[in-house]
Amino acid sequence: MKILVLGAGAWGTALSVSAAARHDLTLWARDPQQARDLRADRENRRYLPGIALPARITVREGSHLASLAQGHDLVVIATPMAGLRGLLTELTGVSMPVTWLCKGFEAGGQPPRGLLGHEIQAEVAPGLDAGALSGPSFALEVARGQPTALVAASPQAAVRDALVAAFHSASLRVYANDDWVGVEVGGAVKNVLAIATGLCDGLGLGLNARAALITRGLAEITRLGLALGARAETFMGLSGLGDLVLTATGDLSRNRQVGLQLAQGRTLAQAVQSLGHVAEGVYCARTVVQRAAGLGVDMPIARAVVALLDGALTPQAAVADLMGREARAER
Repeated sequence: MKILVLGAGAWGTALSVSAAARHDLTLWARDPQQARDLRADRENRRYLPGIALPARITVREGSHLASLAQGHDLVVIATPMAGLRGLLTELTGVSMPVTWLCKGFEAGGQPPRGLLGHEIQAEVAPGLDAGALSGPSFALEVARGQPTALVAASPQAAVRDALVAAFHSASLRVYANDDWVGVEVGGAVKNVLAIATGLCDGLGLGLNARAALITRGLAEITRLGLALGARAETFMGLSGLGDLVLTATGDLSRNRQVGLQLAQGRTLAQAVQSLGHVAEGVYCARTVVQRAAGLGVDMPIARAVVALLDGALTPQAAVADLMGREARAER
């Protein structure tokens, strides 16, 4: 296969490195200087230092992405959520499958609507054969060839098959799932909950508290997903429980790092600046809560994260607020 990856951050680079053992890759960088550096160094020193780019990866830059896509069998959008709408608009009319790696609800808009990736695609490029590739995965481990499992989500079997053919390998298992609503909800909301878990661990609240946050966080993900039309069993899979556990407990998680740093008394601006990468949970937390409120879905942990990020609650007060809720049945 010939695969075009749009976005030369950590995840786009890592997936390209993984797939280059079997396919020819074009890795597109928005920034011309970054593209020149990638070609010269054969390494993404900013986002994935220490990982060599295989010879089968060609680095490109420039506009006219629909023209660049011609001659490829698959296009992968590997930008943050904020870039998805623009790139899908540019790709309207291409004939090959298009998938995205970003996880989140689209922030902004008047009024803010909090759209998932498949909802954005339905708005701006409804004719595309499209899907999402998600699941518990740190870019560095994928690039190193460490065992990882992902989910290829699309209502179209041909798209799911294309993603499996592109990325399934000895080190990267790709499972197919037609419930892309559930897969996208799980991938988006776990980022918000990882901030809460990082806060919990940063405050030294213990493993009992961490287990409770992850479990009740999964309940929040499931409630929102069901309200949006997802299937409950999706949230017990890789893009639900799996992605939540990884992002909430793994120290490579940027969202977890935000919570840890807030617990240490740093401001949100200081925490985000120190990462050097986008932490999607910071940008979509409010949108998640707004979307849930519009559907009548109760998400107390996500609400507490928003209040914490806004400075309306201190870390200690956020914990007290959650623990002070009235007793209720688990289900």
